[in-house]
Amino acid sequence: MEDRPDLAAAAALHEPLRRRVYAYVTDQPDAVGRDEAAGALGVARSVAAFHLDKLAEVGLLEVEFRRPPGRNGPGAGRPAKLYRRGTGELTIHLPERRYELAGRLLAGAVAKAEQTEAAPAEAAGEEAREHGRRVGQEARAGLARRRAPGLDAVTTALADEGYEPLVEGRSVVLRNCPFHALAEAQRELVCGMNVELVQGLIEGMGAKGVEARLDPTPGRCCVRVESHQRR
Repeated sequence: MEDRPDLAAAAALHEPLRRRVYAYVTDQPDAVGRDEAAGALGVARSVAAFHLDKLAEVGLLEVEFRRPPGRNGPGAGRPAKLYRRGTGELTIHLPERRYELAGRLLAGAVAKAEQTEAAPAEAAGEEAREHGRRVGQEARAGLARRRAPGLDAVTTALADEGYEPLVEGRSVVLRNCPFHALAEAQRELVCGMNVELVQGLIEGMGAKGVEARLDPTPGRCCVRVESHQRR
């Protein structure tokens, strides 16, 4: 939760003056400099610079450096630091939801189904498993230890993906479904994607003796992870 950039961005906008700075920048047709923002908002240049940099730090604004028109060559001075609205999007769901990821997986599944004549649900499962493998490989690369990861490492990776895992002996229940609203509408399709994604993550990590299986239970994700090795 602490590392979520969306929450950091939302927290940055809690300060009233910073919200005014952000609103001013986003209302302008071109990038804004510190002097311009300070003058428009009636604050000191240092104050405007502080808030502009804080907004850039969390990704709400993007920074570019540019000299004013007509000022080029030796003696033109350093380029001015300018700010414009960031290209990313800010969406907050608590508990964590990942509908953008679901959209990408389903779009990829549609394209794959058209190319291969596979059943849409099968193609969606393949897309989810491939994504899970990539996530698992990235998680494995971040581990300091060289031995094959086990249930603990898989649990940490699942937490990073928003599943809110809870260890129960030699198995892990997933208390949150990142695709909850979609699962409510298309349970069989989305549960199939979830189990394939989690199994792909396990495979990508190279975790031996760990597997994902469907275990639908009201109020949580339909997937349970089990270890067949002693911890």
